[in-house]
Amino acid sequence: MLRAVVPEGEALRRAFQWLAEQGHCTVNTVESASLRFDLTPGDEEFLLRQFVHHRGAASDAPDSGQQRVSR
Repeated sequence: MLRAVVPEGEALRRAFQWLAEQGHCTVNTVESASLRFDLTPGDEEFLLRQFVHHRGAASDAPDSGQQRVSR
């Protein structure tokens, strides 16, 4: 059974909600959220996994030109 994902920390919750409202998320959108909500690198990686890598965004497509963010 799958559990709902509930991020810990107020800034991460706000960033998660903001990204959910954006519709299609890319690496750049997650980077913007990270800066906007002053997230840690671990929080940003969590959002990348939730919104970009697991949801079939362009970064999952071969030769998409998108690179993984590492800070």
